[in-house]
Amino acid sequence: MATITTAGAIPASPTAIRDELVATATALAPGLTANLPGSLVEDMASTAAGAAVVQDQAYVDLVNSISPYTANASIVYQLGAVYGVQQGQGSNTSVFVVFSGTVGFVIPRGFIVSDGSYQYTVQDGGIIGSTGVSASLYCLATTFGSWAVPVNSVTQLVTSVPSGITLTCTNPSAGVIGTTAQTLPDYQAQVIQAGLATAQGMPTFLRTQLQKVSGVQARLVGIRVAGTNQWEIIVGGGDPYAVANAIFTGVFDISTLVGSTTTARNITVSIDDYPDTYSITYVNPPQQTVNVSLLWNTTSTNYVSPTAIAQLANPAIVNYINSIYVGQPINVFELQNVFQLAVASILPATLISRMVFTVEINGSIVAPTTGTGLIFGDSESYFETNTSAVIIAQG
Repeated sequence: MATITTAGAIPASPTAIRDELVATATALAPGLTANLPGSLVEDMASTAAGAAVVQDQAYVDLVNSISPYTANASIVYQLGAVYGVQQGQGSNTSVFVVFSGTVGFVIPRGFIVSDGSYQYTVQDGGIIGSTGVSASLYCLATTFGSWAVPVNSVTQLVTSVPSGITLTCTNPSAGVIGTTAQTLPDYQAQVIQAGLATAQGMPTFLRTQLQKVSGVQARLVGIRVAGTNQWEIIVGGGDPYAVANAIFTGVFDISTLVGSTTTARNITVSIDDYPDTYSITYVNPPQQTVNVSLLWNTTSTNYVSPTAIAQLANPAIVNYINSIYVGQPINVFELQNVFQLAVASILPATLISRMVFTVEINGSIVAPTTGTGLIFGDSESYFETNTSAVIIAQG
């Protein structure tokens, strides 16, 4: 019968199948071929072999259809459901829908809305934010075809809403008219691409989810181990409910979340994922104001304008301080490097004879940790400065 190889299932030849059938029959009934007329043996063997060839080919087709590049329609649709890829993305009519209602209510992927004629499925899911509205959620028509979706026409909820929850929807902008129906090969490729996604671990995945939230700054996201099986999530910016929803959908076990020991920094949001409600706690990072002063000098025999040096170096130092991720230290060596690169056009690094940095955090001078060039602030806070807080002088 068929054999499995790295190239897939390969059918056996009709001759090999017939020989195997005769050998099996003879083993079960010794003397079978000797006691029966040859024509009868041939008739039985040929008939059985023909049936076995058909069965063998069906087996080969089934096994090979599971291959990502040859999956039949039925299997592709099932794989698409597993990966959350609906057929028609990029070709079906689509529309962005905004939901309004009970704050904290989760709108799951697959939620269905309608314009009275056609139905549309929410593709990514979302949540009703603190303002009482959700972000614009991408919805895809459940059927092929081309039709217009006027502004404020998608207002019907097809998926039922729990008792006590208020929810309405509309489309602030017109939908995108669909094109021709998506072909099966195109959908196969789409499902294959979805299946290529690999998990990089919860922290990396969660960081990606949080950075998708409007208003969240990438450098203000911190995901830390806070103890045995405990996680502290630090997030600056964004709607609290949108942030909490990203954490809710990205954390393996929300019971492992802990807040800051400085409780005033904690933000706790209730997520209403019917029929249950969950409390999500994360840390809002405080800002630490940084003042930097730099005394520099040079061995150059030519005049170097202190004003020009300050004009070049000041914004570079500000940009460096304001790019440091939450909880990370200021690196004096990086400050030196930033200064050298900023003024290189008028003062080569080989001619710089002195760089003395003084850093203040929230009004207090903070020296580097002994034996390093690292200046640490609060581990849950971030640094912020501006051009007026950076003083650069020759001396």
